[in-house]
Amino acid sequence: MYGEEEFLALSGIQHFAFCRRQWALIHLEQAWVDNVLTAEGDLMHCRAHDEGLREHRGNVIVVRGLAVHSRALGLSGKCDVVEFHRDGEGHPLAGEDGLWRGVPVEYKRGRSKTGDADRLQLAAQALCLEEMLGCDVPAGFLFYGATKARERVDVDAGLRAAVASMADEMHRLYRRRHTPKAKPFSACRSCSLVDLCLPRATGRMSVADYVAARLSEGGDVS
Repeated sequence: MYGEEEFLALSGIQHFAFCRRQWALIHLEQAWVDNVLTAEGDLMHCRAHDEGLREHRGNVIVVRGLAVHSRALGLSGKCDVVEFHRDGEGHPLAGEDGLWRGVPVEYKRGRSKTGDADRLQLAAQALCLEEMLGCDVPAGFLFYGATKARERVDVDAGLRAAVASMADEMHRLYRRRHTPKAKPFSACRSCSLVDLCLPRATGRMSVADYVAARLSEGGDVS
């Protein structure tokens, strides 16, 4: 079990699954650059995270910006939306009659992807909710802005194992303060950090080491 001071950002699961170096640049080296894609994503999340909204829709209660955590995984963050569905085998919900089951809904710009990075982030949210609520969370949904459609994600054994493995690896890298070497691939072109990452130039060096080396040589780091 992890203490609160050891918690890492739950959203890092998506970064880590997409690119371990991207995760390290953001969460270890505190590097961030916006581009059109990140700005569009931020706008979607701002709308979803209106914590003042709590809606009742028949047998569903919609809560936005819900803070969640898992001591087992050492992760914490916020869910864009959690829908609580009335369920006889669910859990009590403060201020509400009956039993309920939480269903996380994560908002993403773009459309559904072949890779599992988004699904892993959603699965991590489900595992946090299970630990906090003491109730199974077997599925959640990804809402994609480009298609205005939901994708159901079953939180199966494969996703659960992958989240646990990634969380463990993230903690090991964080303790070592280690930024993995770049592994260039096609998606590098759309990453907002590509000019900081310098995937084809830095090799095994961190951004800080690369900049220091270039400065010592009197070179241009731009």
